[in-house]
Amino acid sequence: MTVALVTGASSGIGRELLDRFAADRMDLIITARDETALKTAADDLTAKYGIAVTVIPADLARPGEAHRLFAEVEKRGIAVEYLVNNAGFGNYGALHEADARKMDDMVQVNVASLVTLTRLFLPGMVARKSGRILQVASVAAFQPGPLMAVYYATKAFVLSFSEAVAEELTGTGVTMTCLCPGPVHTQFAARSNFNHSRVFQSHAAQASDVADYGYRAFMRGEILAVHGFNNRLLVLAGRFIPRRLIVKMVRWMQEKRD
Repeated sequence: MTVALVTGASSGIGRELLDRFAADRMDLIITARDETALKTAADDLTAKYGIAVTVIPADLARPGEAHRLFAEVEKRGIAVEYLVNNAGFGNYGALHEADARKMDDMVQVNVASLVTLTRLFLPGMVARKSGRILQVASVAAFQPGPLMAVYYATKAFVLSFSEAVAEELTGTGVTMTCLCPGPVHTQFAARSNFNHSRVFQSHAAQASDVADYGYRAFMRGEILAVHGFNNRLLVLAGRFIPRRLIVKMVRWMQEKRD
């Protein structure tokens, strides 16, 4: 039976993706900080689809936690065929006013843990000549983001990393997809204090729509999947607009409406 491991699985896009895997009769390993939400999701998925769901709570903001998660999966003798690095968070506001520890945690979750999990699970996939990895980035990856500078930078890393490793995997039987949604109606926006910005209020998508789109791209083995026609236009336009102007435009979009 194919097994998919999904991080950040307790809510939002991650939780929506669980139903897509389960509907295709795949067993799941689900992880996030909220053990109660994970157990509720596991019970729901098992009852609805009859699949096996393994719950392994983990706080990927903690250094070494990605290694512990991998070791726990190995100890249980589970071969992960599909890996979804969905865990991530942001923070709204000027960098000089931000909590320094929160910035450290963001880099740890959005970048370091993603790289570690990819590195640890990838060799098994390559050895089996079969597997898929979905990295959840953002359209934020395509430009600097004043007022969310660290978040945008972490997603730029994910995009660059994903495209590079996807090329390395050519001919191995393993694929890597980078999903880049725009603003999404999830707990992420509220936790990041981002849901009152112009960009969020103007065109936020539903998590279910992003999950549908991302899952299809993932199963097709696409390297880059930018969700939403308007977002694809923005990414394309960014290639022709002076970078200094883009930064100012993004700041205006990030600022909160009165």
